[in-house]
Amino acid sequence: MSKSKVNLWETHTSTVLSITLVLFLLGLCLMVEYHTYRASHDMQERITFKVDLVNDISDADAAILQTQIEAISYVKHVDYISRQKAAEIFTEDLDDDFVGFIGYNPLYPSMMVNLRADYMPDTRPEARAESIARFTADVSELDGVIGVAYQENIVNELNDVFYKVTWFLIIFMALLIIISILMIRSTISIALYAQRDTIRTMQLVGAKSGFIAHPFLIRSIWYGLLGAIIAILVLAIATGVFNQSLQGLDLLNNSHMLWYAGIAVVIILLGVILSYFSTLFAVRRYLNRNR
Repeated sequence: MSKSKVNLWETHTSTVLSITLVLFLLGLCLMVEYHTYRASHDMQERITFKVDLVNDISDADAAILQTQIEAISYVKHVDYISRQKAAEIFTEDLDDDFVGFIGYNPLYPSMMVNLRADYMPDTRPEARAESIARFTADVSELDGVIGVAYQENIVNELNDVFYKVTWFLIIFMALLIIISILMIRSTISIALYAQRDTIRTMQLVGAKSGFIAHPFLIRSIWYGLLGAIIAILVLAIATGVFNQSLQGLDLLNNSHMLWYAGIAVVIILLGVILSYFSTLFAVRRYLNRNR
């Protein structure tokens, strides 16, 4: 009897640890996906589109044009760079007075425009091209604009990297879910086998399958909750350690907390759902096989 209790306790512990490990990895994937999205989102909004203006545009007309561009719904920020300011920036970068050397300022005034990241959410190259073409067309219609330039390779590479990372994490999480189901089913099968005499006695006296399965299903919910709570605590500790080690990431910024809470809720739901249905399948299979 003592040995049976020890084996049963070991089974409960291994079940909770299996659920905790899987939920921790799933939570880690969700956090990596979230921060990858945020980094991609921020970098997309830092990509600058250079709107070239006619050479003789006045400051008053440039101010009107800036207001018109800012009024476009998907535009996040606009900076006006006059010819003089462009020459100052160019001179600072070159560390040489090129205007004095050639005798005139060859640079055109321009608007430096940043778009909202949600304007180009689709990672397909043709969709991005359509979004950029729409922006170019909308801006080119305005008086004083002679062209739009941007670094196409950076835009494409940024979206491609985010697309690949997202799909890798989705596939990895799907594999983790499959592995977790198999692990939980195996540990529950061990628990059922440890109580095979009690289950057999209940079957002989006419107990229904639902009555026999009920305590295992209730226990599975507690397993899922306990595993999720432990996984969340480990994730919180790991996040704090990484935030101290890599302070540039700023993982504990208040803007992240709502998303962290959402990830915690997802982990709890996944823990309960995976544990419950894995147990349900294992119990049904065992009872049907031993009927």
